[in-house]
Amino acid sequence: MSEPGKEKTLAEQAPSSYECRACGYIYEPAKGDNQNNIAPGTLFTDLPSSWRCPVCGVPKSQFTDIGAKGAPSGFAENLNYGFGVNRLTPNQKNLLIFGGLGLAFLFFLSLYGLH
Repeated sequence: MSEPGKEKTLAEQAPSSYECRACGYIYEPAKGDNQNNIAPGTLFTDLPSSWRCPVCGVPKSQFTDIGAKGAPSGFAENLNYGFGVNRLTPNQKNLLIFGGLGLAFLFFLSLYGLH
């Protein structure tokens, strides 16, 4: 049973993606690798040891874990601080920031109608 306030979102439960340190290619388990006949849903840890980056050809050991796609950024112990903003995904944060800026701009333009 999970502790209160420690529930994980679907993005946090998703398998981690891995990035090639040489060329920046990102292996996403949900997509797999069509070039090397790796089926979608195959975890990075389940790839054969002979698997290489489809872009630059470096071995599997040259990849780093970048976390699940769409997961909240930052350390897990910090996600419960603040006003809940720490649990937002990067896309949700962008929507909040630029949506707020857009609303402020519209409010500013509406001031011209006051005279």
